[in-house]
Amino acid sequence: MKLCHVEFSEVASLENLCEAWQEFIRGKRRKKDVSEFLRNLGDELVSLHQELMNGRYRHGSYQYFAINDPKPRSIHKASVRDRLLHHAIHRKLYPYFVSRFIADSFSCQSGKGLHRGLDRFHMMARQVSQNNTRTCWILKCDIRKFFSSVDHDILLNVLRGLIADKRLMNLLEVIIRSFETAHGKGIPLGNLTSQLFANVYMNELDQFVKHDLRMKNYARYADDFVFLSSDRSELIYCVREVSAFLTERLALRLHPEKVFITTYASGIDFLGWIHFPYYRIPRTKTKRRALKRIRQRPTDATMQSYLGLLKHGDTFELQERMLNDFWLWSSCLYLHLD
Repeated sequence: MKLCHVEFSEVASLENLCEAWQEFIRGKRRKKDVSEFLRNLGDELVSLHQELMNGRYRHGSYQYFAINDPKPRSIHKASVRDRLLHHAIHRKLYPYFVSRFIADSFSCQSGKGLHRGLDRFHMMARQVSQNNTRTCWILKCDIRKFFSSVDHDILLNVLRGLIADKRLMNLLEVIIRSFETAHGKGIPLGNLTSQLFANVYMNELDQFVKHDLRMKNYARYADDFVFLSSDRSELIYCVREVSAFLTERLALRLHPEKVFITTYASGIDFLGWIHFPYYRIPRTKTKRRALKRIRQRPTDATMQSYLGLLKHGDTFELQERMLNDFWLWSSCLYLHLD
């Protein structure tokens, strides 16, 4: 196995910290904590560099807040200097780890993403169904409370088997141990490093599926993944094997209410869309949320963002309805302001 030979000194160098800052600050200059850090940028960068090099660096606490995206999520935000370090680590380790990930893993990777995942799923379904002439069975799985269930020791053992530099490994342990939802569990939604750690953790499942189960038609986005097969019994076998692997090797559990087997012709909910052989439509919740948002905030920016989303599916009637609502509610708002 090819080890990662990125050295601690590369991550902690002033040059890398400066370049990480240029990436981190994009779109954040007006944030209060960022502007305060910017006032003494030179001193802050030198101080962080020195703390890292002499072994005195300690990760700070997190600021908690909740969002609805669309379901409730708990976000834990680190300080600016800690987030800067996360960027410095990510930019050095990402190229190595992304080369280890399977082609059909789509979350938090440059050149991939949600829409690439949707297109790949459609291609797999066409192949398995032989251009929609045969029954295509789909197993849909979701992991229960994934981010809060990641086991620190398991993640660290995976990383130790891949990273050669001990000082770098110690730094990663400091970051991983800086947060927990229960003793030795959890990584925070909000850290850039958490995106990388999540993919590293779930890559263990990806490799098991590809090399042990030998399942060709499999795709994953974060903790949401699907198997496609012309044989339903093959998918039943996969459920048992994957459930056992997640429990024994990764200390994770499948969500009992989000695991099911259905046919492609019946429609499958994956990555925010309901997929059918010849078209895909947004979830009912997505439609309602979009129409509600247009009523509450009938601005051009809101309308354009939804039109950009809806162009990836068969949504002509919904777009027409949204445009009508937009003109109605924006006119009402204009008259009210006038």
